[in-house]
Amino acid sequence: MKKHRSTMAVLALLVMFAVNLVLPAQVVNAADDKQLIFDNAHLLSQEEYRELNAMANEYGAKRETDIMILTSTNPEGADVQKMTENFYDEQAPGYDKPHGNAVILTLDMYHRETYLAGFYKGEQYLDDGRLNKIRNKITPDLSNGDYKLAFEQYIKTTYKYMGFKPGVNPDNIMFNIWFQLGGAAVIGVIVVGIMAYRSGGRVTVNGWTYEDTSTSGILDHQDRYIRTTTTRRKIEKNTSSGSGGGGTTSGGHSHSGSRGSF
Repeated sequence: MKKHRSTMAVLALLVMFAVNLVLPAQVVNAADDKQLIFDNAHLLSQEEYRELNAMANEYGAKRETDIMILTSTNPEGADVQKMTENFYDEQAPGYDKPHGNAVILTLDMYHRETYLAGFYKGEQYLDDGRLNKIRNKITPDLSNGDYKLAFEQYIKTTYKYMGFKPGVNPDNIMFNIWFQLGGAAVIGVIVVGIMAYRSGGRVTVNGWTYEDTSTSGILDHQDRYIRTTTTRRKIEKNTSSGSGGGGTTSGGHSHSGSRGSF
């Protein structure tokens, strides 16, 4: 009986030790979440802010880059690119260090403009072209006022694009997992079909086997024109308004960039 109680006491101590070891770490991790969402225009509810800030911390840590959002009513009517550059200079964000790896999405609600900028690793992996792609993906939701959806798309697409080497088109269909699986399935069907065809034996007799080429030939030929068919295809115009282009902040920090209205 005493031995049983001693065993139970030891197990209880081990459980308490494990709980005290794990829970504080979870609490510290939650408390250490950096503020990455600066919703000065009050576009989000408190719950939406908490979810997006946690998402930005989670996805940003995997890419070692601060994924940030800045919204402003911009009462002074400042330029949206200048707002972004001043924010980076003054707030000194960066996953690795102050003024370090960062990507910033700025919403100017006064002019209805948006600007994306990538700094250091953000600039390396998110050049002007990739930032243009991200902006084009989120613009419809921004225009509809679905800010949470737009911000989620921005965070997830930024994370996805930074997983590809610079200079590679991240939207190339060859990188699509379903395309890869479909291609593998088609190749498998072809290989099995060839094997099944060959398993029935090969036919070595063809039309030339019994033909005497010395007495065979074309007697006459005739060409007849039937008709010409013309197919018209509408060329879609690019209605997306915006421009790409980075720059350098007043503090001397180079960045990539993409700008457009919503």
